Amino acid sequence: MGHMRGRQISVAVAIAVSSALALGGCTVEDAAEPADRATDSSPPADGAPPATDFIVTALPGLPTPEDARTRLGELTIAEQRSMSGYNRDKFPHWASTDGCTARQQVLQRDGEDVVTDDNCQPTSGSWYSAYDGVTLDEAKDVDIDHMVPLANAWRSGADTWDDELRAAFANDLTGPQLLGVSAASNRSKGDQGPEDWQPPLEEFWCEYALAWTEVKHGYDLTVTQDEHDELAAMLDTCPA
Repeated sequence: MGHMRGRQISVAVAIAVSSALALGGCTVEDAAEPADRATDSSPPADGAPPATDFIVTALPGLPTPEDARTRLGELTIAEQRSMSGYNRDKFPHWASTDGCTARQQVLQRDGEDVVTDDNCQPTSGSWYSAYDGVTLDEAKDVDIDHMVPLANAWRSGADTWDDELRAAFANDLTGPQLLGVSAASNRSKGDQGPEDWQPPLEEFWCEYALAWTEVKHGYDLTVTQDEHDELAAMLDTCPA
């Protein structure tokens, strides 16, 4: 992990000193993140995304398309490793900081008009799922997706990590790793990479590729050749 960037190390430290781990609210491959979206003068119809070329969410730490292409070229291309030894419990989540779990913080970050109770749990608000254009009105219906799924990370190098780094990865709020989406889209994605699954909304392919590439690069994870090629194609959908 000699190339690990400072933000991942700082996240690991923060998680090491966090007061507790809250494991509730976890789904098959975690998901949740509504979005602040680019808009135009035409209102969306039937829950469809705005008529723009690019959906803009609240994902932090996104690189520019130019920087993402550079990062993509720096990734190591390798076959996926074995799933031997994998267990989701080896990626503890959701960590609690200042009384709010990582899941709750993403719900607050990504929602609109979010109201929370004394336990930091959202009681009202709305969340836009950038994967499929669905708007959700209850927090319980929002999955928090790991952009790079935990099992995919395991096959890409996380099998060699220590527990502290895996916890940092599973609770990373500083990079574009956690995203609020609909349960249906999250479970359709599962642990698949972009070579096998892309968001149903093509308007989100650019940002999806930016986020996926940034996470893989930031954590020194490998990509397969097919994964690399699909990411390159998705980055070509970014606005000039």
